[in-house]
Amino acid sequence: MAELNTKLWAGVEILSGKMDVSEYNNFLLGLIFYKYLSDQQLRAVYEEENGKVTEYPDRETQLAGLSEWHKEDADDVRQIMSTKLGYFIEPNYLFYTLQKQASNYEFQISDLQNAFIDLGRQGVQFTGLFDDVDLTSTKLGSNAQQRNVTISEVIKTLDEIDLFGHDGDVIGDAYEYLIGQFAAGAGKKAGEFYTPQAVSKIISEIVVIGQEDIAPFHVYDPAMGSGSLMLNIRQFVNNPSKVHYHGQELNTTTYNLARMNLILHNVEQAQMRLQNGDTLDEDWPTDEPYLFNAVVMNPPYSAVWSADPKFMGDARFEPYGKLAPKSKADFSFLLHGFYHLNEKGTMGIVLPHGVLFRGSAEGTIRKTLLAKGAICAVIGLPPNIFYGTSIPTVVLILKKGRENNGRDVLFIDASNDYEKQKNQNNLRPEDISKIIEAYKVRKNISKYAHLASYEEIASNDYNLNIPRYVDTFEEEEQIDIVALSREITGLNSKVKESETEFLSLLDQLAITDETRDIIEATKRIFIQEVQE
Repeated sequence: MAELNTKLWAGVEILSGKMDVSEYNNFLLGLIFYKYLSDQQLRAVYEEENGKVTEYPDRETQLAGLSEWHKEDADDVRQIMSTKLGYFIEPNYLFYTLQKQASNYEFQISDLQNAFIDLGRQGVQFTGLFDDVDLTSTKLGSNAQQRNVTISEVIKTLDEIDLFGHDGDVIGDAYEYLIGQFAAGAGKKAGEFYTPQAVSKIISEIVVIGQEDIAPFHVYDPAMGSGSLMLNIRQFVNNPSKVHYHGQELNTTTYNLARMNLILHNVEQAQMRLQNGDTLDEDWPTDEPYLFNAVVMNPPYSAVWSADPKFMGDARFEPYGKLAPKSKADFSFLLHGFYHLNEKGTMGIVLPHGVLFRGSAEGTIRKTLLAKGAICAVIGLPPNIFYGTSIPTVVLILKKGRENNGRDVLFIDASNDYEKQKNQNNLRPEDISKIIEAYKVRKNISKYAHLASYEEIASNDYNLNIPRYVDTFEEEEQIDIVALSREITGLNSKVKESETEFLSLLDQLAITDETRDIIEATKRIFIQEVQE
């Protein structure tokens, strides 16, 4: 992790001053992904010739083997690698080759551009994937030579990253680091595109409870951002290779980021079903709407949507009698996700606290959801844990078919359990475990959790504001007035004794006409300070 961050920062410094902060992501993440594809191909060729290995030689040796095979039969190596990996990068276009050229001042930016074009023609999974890495941008330099120099320096820096030695989500970790360093420049909405790993872990672990053995397991994120929230599911199922990922994202750049992320995690194309579109304006998917074992989501908070009356005839929203307000689409996202959940599945969604208590149309929707037993748990998170916003958020857990199995709601107040860091607050492993355990046991925990009956919630006019159910107030320690009075009296006696002793010492000093006034002034100041 430290190595990744160090090299990313070096890349940032190269691009600094040339483009906006938000554009760093496009270049750095795009190039990291291309490096991954290149280095993976080198390993795949070595395995093809030498069988499965636990340790690989240096890339110079790997490249020599590929070059020799390519020279002997270019069509053969391309066909075998395309079948095995789903793509093939010509030896002279590999990231390692480009790095060597850059180190020898021979790099030509047109080679990298051609490599992107060739890769984009090799399957739908690569189409348009590098569109945001604009190598012709004058922000890289006013002419081709300056752009060559800029990209050469970035390539040399990023090539030092050991992607296969990185423990975790490379794209997600890189993205989190970049927006963490430049949260302000990345825009106040940066947190929409990436859910911190701690929050992802909470949601992923909870929605899988009781479904660990299901295979294939279908997860859906209607506002998928970088895709990291979906990918966390594989940590908690017993058949991670059989997870199918379904996601939609409105922002094209972020949609491409999610595609890269899933490919980086070796997700087969047949298990990847991603859509670049508007989740609310047009329902998707429509062919198998109740497919999903889990729905996970961190949508944009209180976003604006059309709220057109036509949606009252939409199967996603019609049962609730009202549409979410035009200025606050929170419940629109929630109802969309809930609609696509299967009858035994679980949904986890991050939203602002306002969804718990706002009235009018949102109050009506909330009341209907509670009557259906849909809302299973309300988990209050600490403030300032998302990039780009410091507001506290809440995780809502929803299930279908609970009407006959109880309509109680578990409230967890985890807002005070976190580690304060420089820019963000952070949920520690013990904080996450505490939340998960409280969810599993589903009972009252003093000053932390409360299991509220439907009747109790109804008596609160269906208001789900957490402080109504979980009292975290800590009484201040009682002050013993009598003991305090005795203590003050004792201190006053000691002060008097010290005063008498000090004045006596002054009187014993040899006094001259020159020092008498100074000593008298000192006495007055001392007595005044003691009295005060």
